Amino acid sequence: MKPWYQRTLRWAQTNLTEKDPARYDADWWREHWRRTKVQGVIVNAGGIVAYYPSKFELHHRAEYLGDRDLYGEIVDLARRDGLTVLARMDSNRAHQPLYDAHPDWFAVDADGNPYRAGRLYVACVTGPYYKDFLTGILEEIIERSTPDGLTDNSWSGLGRDSICYCPNCRDSFGQELPTTPDWTDPVYKQWIRWSYDQRLAVWDLNNEVTRRAGGPDCLWIGMNGGEVVAQSKRLRDDVEICKRASIFLLDSQWRHEESGFQANADSGKRLHGMLGPETLIPESTAMYDAGVPTFRLGSKPEPEARMWAIEGWAGGIQPWWHHIGSVHDDRRQYATAEPLFTWHEEHEEFLVDREPVATVGLLWSQRSVDFHGKDEPEEVSQLPYRGWVDALIRARIPYLPTTEVDERFEVLVVPNVGVLTDEQCDQLRAYSGKLVVTGESGLYDEWGDRRDRWPLGDLLGVRHQGKRLGDGTVTDWENYDSHSYLRIEDRSVFDGDTDVLPFGGQLEVVESQARKALSWIPPFPIYPPEKSWMEEPHSDVPALVLGERTAYLAADLDRLYAKYHHPDHGQLLANLVRHPGIPLRIEGAGVLDCQLYRQGDRHVLHLVNLDQGGAWRGRLQELTPAGPFTIKLRVNSQRARLLVSGGEVDVQEQDGWITVGVDRITDHEVVVLD
Repeated sequence: MKPWYQRTLRWAQTNLTEKDPARYDADWWREHWRRTKVQGVIVNAGGIVAYYPSKFELHHRAEYLGDRDLYGEIVDLARRDGLTVLARMDSNRAHQPLYDAHPDWFAVDADGNPYRAGRLYVACVTGPYYKDFLTGILEEIIERSTPDGLTDNSWSGLGRDSICYCPNCRDSFGQELPTTPDWTDPVYKQWIRWSYDQRLAVWDLNNEVTRRAGGPDCLWIGMNGGEVVAQSKRLRDDVEICKRASIFLLDSQWRHEESGFQANADSGKRLHGMLGPETLIPESTAMYDAGVPTFRLGSKPEPEARMWAIEGWAGGIQPWWHHIGSVHDDRRQYATAEPLFTWHEEHEEFLVDREPVATVGLLWSQRSVDFHGKDEPEEVSQLPYRGWVDALIRARIPYLPTTEVDERFEVLVVPNVGVLTDEQCDQLRAYSGKLVVTGESGLYDEWGDRRDRWPLGDLLGVRHQGKRLGDGTVTDWENYDSHSYLRIEDRSVFDGDTDVLPFGGQLEVVESQARKALSWIPPFPIYPPEKSWMEEPHSDVPALVLGERTAYLAADLDRLYAKYHHPDHGQLLANLVRHPGIPLRIEGAGVLDCQLYRQGDRHVLHLVNLDQGGAWRGRLQELTPAGPFTIKLRVNSQRARLLVSGGEVDVQEQDGWITVGVDRITDHEVVVLD
């Protein structure tokens, strides 16, 4: 039999509050496990709050626990139902008595004041709290209940904007700690890398403890976020964590309005790119009303929770329902998971153990997010990447995130990855496919210091001038200082009856003798209308330069598309990566996120309808169907099955392409091609 971390596909979590020992209805929740077809449960055990009578006097017991072992009772019921059990910890904070007894275990600022979160004290990851106290609790939990594994919600301590000056950090760092977060300070940069290493040391120590106490499959798994910037700010090294993870517990509970539902599939693909296709990625999907603002005891609208979950499935993520507390006056949240989890159980064979099919790669780097993005990682690093994601989804071009320069991709996009190592630059120069590079990619070394010579310049046929035009800032419309345009010099990059494209962004100034496809038109007044004419309709400043197999985009259209979704910008980005080898074509109106997989002799195509609530901000209230669609794939297939609408559909073959029709997609459709 496979170990638990390879076979447990559906998870449940009732996140207990301190009041729940007095009101937990075990029979009701046990029946809810059965209704939702879960195979594993995550049960609150200890850390900030203990849900069993711990032998450690300073391990704070839940206020209403008394001498009861609620954690143990739930574990026993789960065992009777044959479920996998993870003991949940939430560990980076503690109550006053523990702080009073061991103030040296806790993080302090430069003035010696303890870091606090509300009434709780924040522990330091370098000290005895993590190394001795928590490891003792892990051993105690394993001895009492032999869980399959343990997980921790807030395992990584302070984020990168809060420097700890406790004696443990001073001794461990080996030199004077930085005085403040300052990306111009070499010591702060060294502290960043050192801080990542301290979190990895927590991961390694906890796994050593749990495996020694509970056996080789008793894993400790820290929960992690889905966005690179969020992970960076919490000093969690995704690449190194994925090297250590036999299962990845993804704590990414809700859609952010600026990134959309599609961000969840992107997270799944990005993580699988490091973990491999077989590793499971359960995701804590909030059934409560997570978002801005959040209502912990309210119900998230069912369409909102549903769309987040199915985008996750399209990216290879597994479902995990999550409620806060065991009793709710708003009971609508209980109805959301059952139809989703029932469908997942019925079709699970098509949702795991599969290889993604894509010919376009998007290079990303957490180190660049840190040392190039610095104080503005969202603007500098995340938005250019997200602009490409959205443009490729809109164009229905399958892509994969990648940390490596991989020859399997026919096109590789480097979206403003400012920090590239010398090795990565060598790999890009040796790459044989089409290369699309934007912005400042490669201008900085691994510590974020600007290079004297741009290692990609000769490859791209451009020479960077070390300056930038435009700031991309929109104030009020009358004082719009970025009222600029791009002139189309090469018709191959844009289709349409126009000689110019709206711009309004930032432009890296370069010189080039290569083919100039777009040039910059300087800003001119937007008001009054009598003054709104191009004083300089032409310039020699390149905005897009094309080589034989390269494209360099000096204009930040990728960042702009993520922010404003101007159709011209998205179309141009898609045109830069189009090539005859793309294995998928879809006709029909609407926005579809298309994910294609190979599974033995079959292919599995996820189609997620993103035409949902486009005119509204906030929670999605209802689903809007789209279709019909004509789908063409370059695969071998004799038949096609539709897993959502049900039944088989005709397959037509011509010139190496098969054609399948899908009449209607409400939220998603999964096409299985045998």
